[in-house]
Amino acid sequence: MLVAKTDSTMIHESSGVRFRISGHESFPCRYAWLPKSVRCLAQDSTLFSDEDRAMVELGVGKNMVRSIRFWLQATGVAEPGTRGQHSITDFGKALLGDRGHDPFLEDIRTLWLIHWRISTDMASPLLAWDSLLNRWHDPEIAQSRVVPFLLQEATRNNDHVSPTTVEQHFDTFLHTYVPTRGRKGEVLEDNLDCPLVELELIVRIGDRPTDTSSGRSEPAYAFRRDIKPDITPELFVYCLNDFWDKRHSKESTLPVREVAHGLGSPGQIFKLPEEDIRQRLEQLPQHTNDALDYVESANVPQVCRKKQLRSDRLLRNIYCADPRNG
Repeated sequence: MLVAKTDSTMIHESSGVRFRISGHESFPCRYAWLPKSVRCLAQDSTLFSDEDRAMVELGVGKNMVRSIRFWLQATGVAEPGTRGQHSITDFGKALLGDRGHDPFLEDIRTLWLIHWRISTDMASPLLAWDSLLNRWHDPEIAQSRVVPFLLQEATRNNDHVSPTTVEQHFDTFLHTYVPTRGRKGEVLEDNLDCPLVELELIVRIGDRPTDTSSGRSEPAYAFRRDIKPDITPELFVYCLNDFWDKRHSKESTLPVREVAHGLGSPGQIFKLPEEDIRQRLEQLPQHTNDALDYVESANVPQVCRKKQLRSDRLLRNIYCADPRNG
C-alpha cells in the first residue's frame, strides 16, 4: 500500500521504502557538480547549511544548490549528518577525493558506477529509475506512455501525486542519459550537462504519433540493450557483489536468471543481454580468485559465493585493472 506524503515522496507501507520524485529541482546532475562539491565539502562540511554561501562557493543559483545536494546523496557520494553537515562517504572519497581513482570524472567506468549507485538505492529509490529500469517492458520510451505508467506506479490505492511533478521527474530521468539537441538536431555542447549521457544507455529511435487525427508526434527512445565492453569484468564483479549484498545477503547461490532479470540486478540496471551475462558469469572464478563460481546446470544454472568479498577492494580492483592506474 502506498501512502502519499508530498508530491516528492511516496511511502510504501509494507516495506517502508520512500520513493523520491522531486528534490532534483528538475536538473540532471551536471559535469562539474560532484567533483567540485566534494572538494568544497572537504574544506567545509556545513556548506549546504547556508544556501546563500553555497551559491557563492559553487557558483550556481539557489535551485541548483538544492539539486547538487540531492545528487550528492542520490549518487552515494555524500550523506547528510547533524547540524546541517554533509560528510563525504567512503565511496565518494574513493572516487572523487584528493587521492581518488577518478576525481574529475574522466573514466567511463566511473560513470557506470554512478549510474549503478543512482539506480540501486533501496532505501529511497528514485521513481523513474526504479520503475523504468526494472519494470518497463515496452520497447519504446515515450512521454505519453511513460508518464501514465509512472503515475500508476506512484499512485496505487488512489494516492495522489501531481502529473506535472511526474512529467518533470521523467524529463530529468531522460536528460540524465540523452543529450539536449537544437532545432536542427545538433548536440548543443553547452547543454550536454550530465556526464551519464556518455553511457548512451538511452538512444533516440525516431518519432511516434501521439494523435493520428492531428498528425502530432513525439520523440521515441529505447534502452540500448547490447554488450557493453566499458563495463569491465572488475566493474561487473563489484556490481554483482553489491546486488548480492543488498538483495540476497542471506543466500549463498543465485540463479543466473536473477542476475539477468531480477529487480536491481546488473542485467536490468545495465541492460545487458542474457548471453553476455552468462559469459561474464563463466569468467567469475578467474576474476575473483574462485570466491565466486559459475555452476552450469540443465535446470537452474547459478552462481555460488564461496566467501564474502570486500566492496572497497572490489572498487579498487576496477581501477587497478587499468595499466594507466597501476
